[in-house]
Amino acid sequence: MYKRLLIISIFLSIAFTSTLKAQEYQGIIFEMSKENRKIPLPGVNIYWSGTQSGTTSGLKGDFSIENKQHKHHLIFSYVGYRNDTIDIREFDAGHKLHITLSVNKTLKEVEVKSVRKGNAISRLSAIQTQHINQNEFRKAACCNLSESFETNASVDVSYSDAVTGAKQIRLLGLAGTYSQKQIENIPNLRGLATAYGLEYIPGSWMESIQVSKGTSSVKNGYESITGQINVEYKKPHNSEKLYLNAYGNDLGKLEANFNTAFSLNDKLSTMLLGHAENMFGEIDRNGDSFLDVPKVRQYHFMNRWKYEQPGSFHGQFGLDILDEDRTAGQTSFKPELARDTNNGYGINVKTKRYQVFTKSGFIFNRPETNIGIINSLIYHEQESFFGLNDYDATEFNYYGNFMYQSYLLNSRHNYTVGFSYVYDHYDEMLNDSAFTKKESVPGLFLEYTYEIEEKLSILAGMRTDFHNLYGTLLTPRLHLRYAPSENWIFRGSAGKGYRSPNVIAENSFLLATSKKLIVQEEPGVEEAWNFGLNLTNYTDILGKQLMVNLDFYRTEFLNQMVIDMDRDIFEINIYNLNGKSYSNSLQVEANYELIPGLDVTAAYRYNDVKITLNDELQRKPLVNRYKGLLSLTYITNNRGWQFDLTSQFNGDVRLPDTEQYPEMYRRPLKGENYTIFNAQVTKYFGQWELYLGGENLGDFTQDNPVVAADDPFGKYFDTSLVWGPIVGRKIYLGLRYALPFKEKH
Repeated sequence: MYKRLLIISIFLSIAFTSTLKAQEYQGIIFEMSKENRKIPLPGVNIYWSGTQSGTTSGLKGDFSIENKQHKHHLIFSYVGYRNDTIDIREFDAGHKLHITLSVNKTLKEVEVKSVRKGNAISRLSAIQTQHINQNEFRKAACCNLSESFETNASVDVSYSDAVTGAKQIRLLGLAGTYSQKQIENIPNLRGLATAYGLEYIPGSWMESIQVSKGTSSVKNGYESITGQINVEYKKPHNSEKLYLNAYGNDLGKLEANFNTAFSLNDKLSTMLLGHAENMFGEIDRNGDSFLDVPKVRQYHFMNRWKYEQPGSFHGQFGLDILDEDRTAGQTSFKPELARDTNNGYGINVKTKRYQVFTKSGFIFNRPETNIGIINSLIYHEQESFFGLNDYDATEFNYYGNFMYQSYLLNSRHNYTVGFSYVYDHYDEMLNDSAFTKKESVPGLFLEYTYEIEEKLSILAGMRTDFHNLYGTLLTPRLHLRYAPSENWIFRGSAGKGYRSPNVIAENSFLLATSKKLIVQEEPGVEEAWNFGLNLTNYTDILGKQLMVNLDFYRTEFLNQMVIDMDRDIFEINIYNLNGKSYSNSLQVEANYELIPGLDVTAAYRYNDVKITLNDELQRKPLVNRYKGLLSLTYITNNRGWQFDLTSQFNGDVRLPDTEQYPEMYRRPLKGENYTIFNAQVTKYFGQWELYLGGENLGDFTQDNPVVAADDPFGKYFDTSLVWGPIVGRKIYLGLRYALPFKEKH
């Protein structure tokens, strides 16, 4: 069935291309330098005469604007320059406009300097959405997605265990499996990619990240329970002509990244992205005989294309290939020797991952009316062993989404209707046991938006999915936004989410323990309600804007796959929830430019997360009770230097009871509070950036993170009781180079 839907989607993409009429105009705005060279001019106001409908030019002077009200005169306005007005009837909408503004001679020369904030909450979205851009990524090394949240108060990233290097995110106090992760609105990093997927996305490839709390739009599926994280890669039409990044640290890791883009003509562009990393060092600073950091060799390449018929059709195609080899365990382990108790404890995970995607957008003559079609195919192959356990698996995933968007009566009433199809096929082999799982999920959805200018927004959605294993899934969601003034914004949300659990694929790191994995019953679909309230205030103080954001979210599970490490010291029991499970998360965050060039962000979050384990409602293990964050960024007047300092204050966690262990292997009932300090200095000179930084400068580490490290094949061996850093102080050095596009005329 999924093959038929793919063929239909491609056919529709071709069929609609020739039936549409252009109504979108694109171009670039320039200023003339003293040497009579045209230089792209960012921040220019562009609007239709007699309306408030407009946009601003981007960092490279580029802009795109739709003629929704069928006006004829387009105005370009910028302080210190003469306004320019053109009659759009003199141009074909498919023609790329080149506008050059002239300096207003009646004004003295004024230099305006501004740095775009790297982290901001959307003012207009009904869904509370935090936008993180490349300015924020530059505050740290940001080698991959897992390291891009070090200055973010909402998202936590921690190790899943003490050996494999697997990382997980937490949002609203709950594991990242309950947050829908997407790459350019395509569900991703799920299934077999859950454990190590956060390290599959190079930091230098990312254009931006959007973090949404609570249930998100029904257009993207039913999986979002605590929130959604969407990554936008760099695009061929607006990226650097050439970008290079080299990185190395004192642990022995080297990394290199590049991306390059080409415009083949006014409509077709392509881009190549590459990433290579290798961990050469063997680090065992705590002397427990286990590597503190796994040895990882990864190669990742991507080629993407974009075809654009301005005002009528936008099409994208991409191919993504990843190859990774991950080795961990004891320093004495030799991969070339036989795997037995005499060779030490070893872990190896070999991953090959391939993705092909297409995205098509068709814009109709009717304003705000368009069709979007998305197709994605992913094949993921993993060969691995954890000590004496063998685990091999493959996953095939197809995702298709067809959306039609338009309005009723007027532009205040917008709607999106569509259908989607998701197919997942897992083949798994754990030692001598084979498992196969097939999921086929067609779905329908409708989303309605009502807006009154910038005052009120109502976003209501409903989707119905027909799951071959779990039956009909109904997903209602509602988001409200009310802004009584430009300084106050209130938001509320309520909605449902589901998740199909995969016991081993998502928790393979649990194989790095001597505990026996016992699945007491077949896990059912996970189901939860999420409710949220948000208040954002903007206040001008001494000519600078103070932003304060307060939010509260509650997640209540109706069913949940429980991973119980408390019931028996020699077992990990897995069963469906029998009782209550919930999460309450309260967070306050403030941002202010304290003095010119010094940006300060402070935040505090409290988590109350409980779950019923062995018929008793208790605090969920390995979840921090609170988190505090203080982030300082100072940029010099001439933007020659940038200084960044981030501190994270992490609260205690509950640990599973180890009282029945031998005394030497016992652990406290709680992990302690601790603070992490990260700092970086960046020097800008021309198209080059040199950065030097350090992570965990206080050199704090968890004591004895591996239980029974001296007897890894014994019955007490456990690597899962991780609550703090495994690696201490890390120093790194990096170099970036960016060559922007030069427009041809």
